[in-house]
Amino acid sequence: MDFVSARRTMVDCQVRPNDVTDFRLVSAFLSIPREEFVPASKRGLAYSEQEILTSEGRALWAPRDFSKLLKALSPHESDIALIIGAGAGYEAAVFGLIIETVIGLEDQEEYVEATTERLSGLNIDRAIIVEGALDKGLADQAPFDIIYINGMVEEVPQAWFEQLAEGGRLGVVVQTEPGLGQARVYIRSGGHVSYRAIFEACPPVLPGFERKKTFSF
Repeated sequence: MDFVSARRTMVDCQVRPNDVTDFRLVSAFLSIPREEFVPASKRGLAYSEQEILTSEGRALWAPRDFSKLLKALSPHESDIALIIGAGAGYEAAVFGLIIETVIGLEDQEEYVEATTERLSGLNIDRAIIVEGALDKGLADQAPFDIIYINGMVEEVPQAWFEQLAEGGRLGVVVQTEPGLGQARVYIRSGGHVSYRAIFEACPPVLPGFERKKTFSF
């Protein structure tokens, strides 16, 4: 399979048509070999318009959804970003070509080791992967200009908001009802956090962030 041609087709048919035309973003999507971030048996699907499971509880989003949320976060070259649930590392790799520093957070050592090795092999030197509890974020490295959540959640932990810098943006898809989510960008300003809805999407769920059930008569 000609992955270079497939990558260009992905950009021409799934990224640019969704108003993602910033040269830096387009260049990053054209540069990162998406096929390196999926299981070998699924490489032929790497550039398709679908989500791809990369390991238990982790997946690549459809290119359309990732590119639209990335654009909405308005990444600047000097930004420092945290990716919650870094998974196979594709998002960290893309961010790593656009901004100054990317830290991917994973809660399993095997994911950290595999993704670190993958990024190193691709010479992505502005992205690192560390281990820690996803719901806690990475307070010792905060504040962050961007926090990107790599999966749909029902609830957004307060700890993530507290780790945003002034003017910082948090991109996440929040499940609004079964099978439906809303992509949002939360912005910290003047000590307060508010959000704007960007588009509807339903990427794979990030386990562990389900809304707590309440008992009622």
